[in-house]
Amino acid sequence: MSTSTPATGGAAPGPSAPPPPPRIPETFFDVPDQRRYILSLGALLQAVKAWDFLCYWTSSADAPSHFARKWMFADFLFCTGLSWLRIPRLRYTKSVVALQILSLWLLDGLAFGGISVNVGVGSWAQSGRSSGNFVGKSSVVWDYLPDFGLPLLYGAKETHLLGQHTVRMSPISTAHLNPYGETFCLPAPSSHVLIPLLLNNTTPNGIRYSLTPLAYSESSKSSGKIEYLELSAKDLRAIEQSRIEHLQLVRAAATKKEHDEYDEYDDDDDDDDEDRTELTSPGNLQKTQDLTYLRVTKPGTLRLDRVVDHANVDARLIYPAEVTVVPCPRAAFTPESMVHVKDVRCATPRLASGAGEELQLEIDIYGVPPLSLRWTKEVGARRESFMVEGIEGAEHEHQTHSEEERRVSSVLGQRAPTRVKVPLTVVLDALGTHTYVLESVTDALGNIAHAGEQADTNTAAARKIPPKYHDPTHATTRSVTVLRRPGVSFKHCGPSHPASLLIGAEAPLTISTLEADTLDAPWDVSVRYDPPAEDNGKPSKRYKGWTKTLKTQAERKELTLRASAPGEYTIVGVHGQYCEGDVLSPETCKVVERPLPTAEIEWKKIHECSGDTGVSAALVLHGTPPFQVYYRIQRNNETPREMSKLFTSSRGELTEQPERSGHYTFKFIQLSDANYKKIDLKGPAIELDVHPPPAADFVNNAHGGRGKKSISSCSGNMVDVDLELRGTAPWNVEVQIVGPKGSEVIPFSGITTPKKTLSLPIPKAIDVEGGAFGIELVSVEDAYACKRTLSVPGISVNVRRVLPTVKFYGKAEQRHVTVLDHEQAVLPLRLTGEGPWRVKYRRREASERILSATLRSPNDELQVNAKGTYELLQVTDSQCPGSVVEGEATYRVDHIPRPSAKLSSDVQAAYERFNGSHILQPICESLSDHVDLDLTGRPPFQIMYNIAKDDGFGATKLLDQPTFSSIQPRTRFQLRTSESGRVYYEVKQIGDAAYPLAKNKDATIPRSERLLFEQRVLMRPSARFKNHNRLSYCLNDVLIAQDYTSTDGVVALEGTPPFQLQVSVRNLAASEVYTETIELHDAAWRVHLPNYAFRSIGPHQVTIDSVQDASRCEQVAPDPLYRSIWVDVAETAAIIPFSRREDYCVGDVIPFQLEGTPPWTIGYRTNGKSHTQEAKISPWSVPATHAGELAITSVAHQQKRCKTAVPDLRYAVHALPAAQVGHGRRIVQDIHEGDQAEIVFTLVGEPPFTFTYQRAELSPRKGVLGKVLETHTVSGVTTREYSIFSALEGTWTITSISDRYCRYPPAQDTQEKSR
Repeated sequence: MSTSTPATGGAAPGPSAPPPPPRIPETFFDVPDQRRYILSLGALLQAVKAWDFLCYWTSSADAPSHFARKWMFADFLFCTGLSWLRIPRLRYTKSVVALQILSLWLLDGLAFGGISVNVGVGSWAQSGRSSGNFVGKSSVVWDYLPDFGLPLLYGAKETHLLGQHTVRMSPISTAHLNPYGETFCLPAPSSHVLIPLLLNNTTPNGIRYSLTPLAYSESSKSSGKIEYLELSAKDLRAIEQSRIEHLQLVRAAATKKEHDEYDEYDDDDDDDDEDRTELTSPGNLQKTQDLTYLRVTKPGTLRLDRVVDHANVDARLIYPAEVTVVPCPRAAFTPESMVHVKDVRCATPRLASGAGEELQLEIDIYGVPPLSLRWTKEVGARRESFMVEGIEGAEHEHQTHSEEERRVSSVLGQRAPTRVKVPLTVVLDALGTHTYVLESVTDALGNIAHAGEQADTNTAAARKIPPKYHDPTHATTRSVTVLRRPGVSFKHCGPSHPASLLIGAEAPLTISTLEADTLDAPWDVSVRYDPPAEDNGKPSKRYKGWTKTLKTQAERKELTLRASAPGEYTIVGVHGQYCEGDVLSPETCKVVERPLPTAEIEWKKIHECSGDTGVSAALVLHGTPPFQVYYRIQRNNETPREMSKLFTSSRGELTEQPERSGHYTFKFIQLSDANYKKIDLKGPAIELDVHPPPAADFVNNAHGGRGKKSISSCSGNMVDVDLELRGTAPWNVEVQIVGPKGSEVIPFSGITTPKKTLSLPIPKAIDVEGGAFGIELVSVEDAYACKRTLSVPGISVNVRRVLPTVKFYGKAEQRHVTVLDHEQAVLPLRLTGEGPWRVKYRRREASERILSATLRSPNDELQVNAKGTYELLQVTDSQCPGSVVEGEATYRVDHIPRPSAKLSSDVQAAYERFNGSHILQPICESLSDHVDLDLTGRPPFQIMYNIAKDDGFGATKLLDQPTFSSIQPRTRFQLRTSESGRVYYEVKQIGDAAYPLAKNKDATIPRSERLLFEQRVLMRPSARFKNHNRLSYCLNDVLIAQDYTSTDGVVALEGTPPFQLQVSVRNLAASEVYTETIELHDAAWRVHLPNYAFRSIGPHQVTIDSVQDASRCEQVAPDPLYRSIWVDVAETAAIIPFSRREDYCVGDVIPFQLEGTPPWTIGYRTNGKSHTQEAKISPWSVPATHAGELAITSVAHQQKRCKTAVPDLRYAVHALPAAQVGHGRRIVQDIHEGDQAEIVFTLVGEPPFTFTYQRAELSPRKGVLGKVLETHTVSGVTTREYSIFSALEGTWTITSISDRYCRYPPAQDTQEKSR
């Protein structure tokens, strides 16, 4: 976002300088969001203001008076801040911002008493309220605004009857120490507490109180002495300021911790704090109440002695006037019990429930007795709470006290704090973590502290210490974990399930830890190994026994022992980090060594007629099934092939018969069982020459399958079949041909290649007519004269003597179709042969491109799009290629042409080659014109065209896109001449019966092919008066222009200059008409006829007769309302008074009779200052707004013309009298019984005075005076100040005043109010 750079040298920025950007960059908040946020803030301020307004008007008359000042300041900040932010669309000039501030201030003053408007006997709003003694309250600046010339803010009456004096009986002031009955304690010697003091109807100037130590005794000097303290108003303000600062710190800390972990104590503390806040909040106090605090730093009993206000009047002290402050109680486990008790203990054997080990704990408790202790016990998910009350020190039970000490101890909380040690015995009767928590301790006064917690030494009200999270290492928490004994055993191994050990490997033995606690991890497991005995029963010499200790990893409950020797492995013992465990069953695992697998192999040769054809092997396998036998086969010198076979039992047989002849070697190489993989075998091998038996089959036939292959023969008397042979060459083959009436066996001998193509004759009967016959293999014989009969699938031969053909259907003159240019043409075909057919064709106009189609039906069709001649080239059916029928291989496709339009040859137009437009002859505006269009196509036609017009800036503007229809090839095209200018016509789309517009909306004519024509429409001249206001002239004036700044008498001309304007002036009184023709070159003319003068009074009419311009077009029909104007010709004006009075009061109205033609312009002078006023009707009145002299100086009519001087109309205007109560202020005075209040009335005007005052009762509602109790009228007062004394309660106001000349309020106002 760019910012403008200020011009150097003090030059002002140019008019094109961009406005300054917003204060807040748009990278943080974009402009719409800034507007939304600032307007939301303004709405929120107004909503809060509305709430304050309701609170102000529904409260009593003693409500505070700060609302007006607060909202005036808030509105000022909002308006100036909005201007400073420079948000687009919310930017205002300085004058507008000032007007906004003044408007909001006016509303604030009216709403909250900042501005008063007296109505009748009362006031609409009270500007000030007070509870002091004779304190005069005003509305700050509002009381002085009339002196600065702003009387309108007060209303018309506010400046004459001001002020009111309210007298109230002062209530009794009281002071109540600790009004909410709270308890207080000091959490630390350096801390302090604040004791609330509730004051009613008083503002303290000094407070005196005493502090008596706890367990004070006059006879004992060691008990301390009583302290007497005094606090001034300054000390109280310092205490209050310190309290507010601390509250701000506490709220900031609470906000910082709002995401901390939840604690169950938070609920109780939050409820207590909320209750206390609700009680002590200033918003919950009554209007006459106030709350102050006393700071106490020492324990003892605080007794309030005296509270005195600024008038040195004592406030009544409410009983009880004392409160006791003690040290906060606390409790914690003694250090001795924390040291001697272990954190982790092991459960007794077979512990599940019932009695267990006892645990001795000791608690140290401090506080003012008797004390109460609350503690909890948690075992797993089970929690129990306990309460111990009446905890006393040992000295209280055994010492002898004096009479005074017994009296002190009998008073609640007067005893000195003591320290008590309490034993606590618990039983560890369950597994898991046993947690003992000291929750809270309560002293004799009810102070509750969470045991062991350290209080905030800077707190101002430490009545309850907030809890913290319980730490297991804290002095108030004691945790003991009882662990179960671990148990171990072998997993997946036992006496009946020995583990297998492979030769050269290790057997993994898993030892599992059962019923153990992870806290006890890792565990040490002792294992003993016993080797197996020899076959003769003697100890093993190969293996030696041992005992080892194994350790688990971290918290894993399993470990693996890798056994490398057979024998017995026994778990001897287990021990965790804390507890000794038990050995569970199975504790013994036997490891057995498994032998390697072996095999017994016996080979046998397989012999047939041609010799050895393969081998077979009998196997006896030793080991653990299943077995996998791996063997190798090698033919001649080829690469050996490795193969395998799976046996599920100990005996098996393997057979191999190769299909190819050669020298073969068979050998077993490896053996696998369930335990060992690929153990090498040194078994016997066998070698032999294999001569496989002869075999033959047709190519692509699955060996041994049942399905027959089908082939076709389209020409010739022979058919070729492919043969595949196996065995030893050469081969002799017998083939049988099976026809419909017989069969024939044909031998083939001396075949030397494995694949051979045989040519077989087609039976003569089938060769002529066509049909089907079969070919079967009968036998095959190899070089060893081994002959085998074959039963392989044969071949079915289909003989075709009729070839497929293709042609277009229809006669030569019928093989032609015409379609729309966007539709497909369907070309019918006729095909012979067996489908499907593959047809190739082309379009002669694009002969290099060969097309193809697959057809399924003998009567199928070709679908094509382009127009042209299509030619068939080739056809092939499912079996044989065919031919195209001559003379029927072509088909013609044509398109229906789209409709078109052109200008008729009769139209006179000039063709412009540059843009392809036809320029028509110009025509005058509103004359009918048309062109003829010649249309080609199939009627009816629809023509869519564009109409455009020059917009005056070098471009065209589209006016319309209509569509019209025609049923004839030549149609008349109506031109648009309703508006002047150059009009363009463009035929965009043409539809006919074949291509209707409804179905071809997107097929528009290319722009280069569209019909374009244009025409210039000439504007018709017109003349009219801009308005029909009447003109005023005096007698003998010349008809020339008077006021060149006004539009009266101005004629507006339209057309092509120059203009010939003919006007006439008609004198109605003399029935004369004056006519004149003027030549004008401008588009406006002010009536100016210097050759014509007004010779008689009365109305004259100026009329436009005709107008003509350079186009010579007929003028526009004139508007009768604006074709003529009237001229009033008048004589001089006169003014006559209605009354002969010479003295008037401010506010009176002086009437006059006016003579002449309206409007009149009257000139008058007030105290030497001249004024003018326009009057449209007679009679006319002038108000007397200022005291002094008022004189009428002149009168004129006919728009300040025909002026006449007035020399002898002068009047004296006297100011209205005024009266004030309390010098114009609103005074609230509190008096005690027997006193009197002085009410002072100030009178302004010319004596003697007569005024009326009244006393009304006090009203609880703001802005409304109470019931009027008495009314008095005082006459003949010659002084300007008058006083009365009264001991009654009420509000005194003035309702009326009169002096020598005037009365306020006027007599008619008083009569209306009396009604």
